[in-house]
Amino acid sequence: MNHLPRCQIVPLAGHRTSVSIDDREILRWNFGNDYPRPFFFPVVAPSGAMLTRMGHPGAPDHDHHQSIWFAHHKVMGIDFWGNASGAVIRQLQWLAYDDGDDASRMAVELGWFDGHDPAPLLKQELICEVRPLAAKNEFTLELQSRFVPVSESLEFEKTNFGFLAVRVAKSISAVFGGGVLTGSEGAQTEKNLFEQSARWIDYSGPTNRESNQTEGITYFDHPSNPGQPTGWHVRDDGWLCASPCMKTSITTRKQEPLALRYLLHIHSGTINSELANNIYSEFSARSSMQVVKGTKPHTRWQVERRE
Repeated sequence: MNHLPRCQIVPLAGHRTSVSIDDREILRWNFGNDYPRPFFFPVVAPSGAMLTRMGHPGAPDHDHHQSIWFAHHKVMGIDFWGNASGAVIRQLQWLAYDDGDDASRMAVELGWFDGHDPAPLLKQELICEVRPLAAKNEFTLELQSRFVPVSESLEFEKTNFGFLAVRVAKSISAVFGGGVLTGSEGAQTEKNLFEQSARWIDYSGPTNRESNQTEGITYFDHPSNPGQPTGWHVRDDGWLCASPCMKTSITTRKQEPLALRYLLHIHSGTINSELANNIYSEFSARSSMQVVKGTKPHTRWQVERRE
């Protein structure tokens, strides 16, 4: 009898990729050209509720907020953050879809286009790993990127906006719902966390009116990322972003590409700081991932951990 892995990645029609654990969809990657950049939506909480949102609850000029997405405000002066500049991020190809019992992994190549030149300014190799946790329906989403410029070098200018952004559901935000922002050092609310450094920041709040269920997302910054200690751009209205370019610009080079690693924990209940610190320690010590030639029949590429 064939064994069906617990964690599966299934490409769907309409330029979408579904991620499931135990036959339950928990995540979807959207990369069609009807949006300026790819994004993850929905992101499903352990209860089945949606943990993230498309767009700002009260600001129509923030439609570039696309659940969980990669972007940057100033790439050689070009705005890849908003929707007005004409700059876009496009998926060029998928590289690997790996199913498994302990985790599933997806690797794709993205191109960042300025809206004028048909050639990309840079390419982003994005590797995603989803791991089920012991707690029922909880999981982690690890996101690893390499930013390779087409020219010899490219500057990401100083800004609070970039690279990985998260817009939580309306009910989880402090302004529009009943949520709370909490940092790794114990501080809470935008007032005490905005532009401050932290190892992780959590956004938790109500997701079910009848059961009074609380759920959330803990966002972890890897200590190997540049700009340490990283400052955070967070808002009580429902969004958070680790900002490695908050204090200075970063230059990525063809021979030494910028590498970024982040982890998101999708969890039940309010923030458990002891658990979050344990996850941070494990994530910090975990080796990075790489795309290598496939060893399985009819498999061109696969994702594995470095030795």
